[in-house]
Amino acid sequence: MGNVIKTFLLVTDKPWHDTLLEELKNETPHRWLRFRDKESFTEANLSEIKPDLIFIPHWSHIIPESVYLKFECIVFHMTDLPYGRGGSPLQNLITRGHKETKISAIRVAQGIDTGPVYLKAPLTLEGTSEEIFIRSTGVIKSMILEIIEKRPVPVAQEGEPVVFKRRKPEESDIKKLSTIEEVYDYIRMLDADGYPKAFLETENLRLEFSKASIENDQTLNAHVRIFKK
Repeated sequence: MGNVIKTFLLVTDKPWHDTLLEELKNETPHRWLRFRDKESFTEANLSEIKPDLIFIPHWSHIIPESVYLKFECIVFHMTDLPYGRGGSPLQNLITRGHKETKISAIRVAQGIDTGPVYLKAPLTLEGTSEEIFIRSTGVIKSMILEIIEKRPVPVAQEGEPVVFKRRKPEESDIKKLSTIEEVYDYIRMLDADGYPKAFLETENLRLEFSKASIENDQTLNAHVRIFKK
């Protein structure tokens, strides 16, 4: 990676990226910083830090034009772009029946997930959403190291875009599902910190589900929390 010490910034508020920061610090000679909230991620703060590259493995906020035009911002999106631009990529992939995907590292540009692609890497969609996010962290680390080492030139996306809509909390209701497999997918795809759990409601109670496992085609086991409405 050369002898020049550079400054890189990691922008993410997810707990499963805590180890990512420490591993990048340990595995490279460079200076690594992290922003966890959008209040810190401003042009003024970035101008003081002067990062060589900004890596954004998971972020739910709009990145200001004043930031991405002045600094090279790289987002990691969990689809094979241009397929799956937009919100809730993991949940949209699973509800569409996908068993695997690719993580696309793209430069932030005008428009949602429209920027040119540095590289892509495969990712399996087995397990809970938290397990998938943790697994994706290792993939993203390898991609970051490759970008730092090789500095690939991003190329324009090719193909017909497919746009995902960000899912709403009320879409986690499982009452209209008809198969064990569908219920299993709904529970597991929402089983991570910060996501609305799959749920059922009665007139007076709300039941939220996690840690699902399929016993056979007719039976699913899961943890349930019951709340008074």
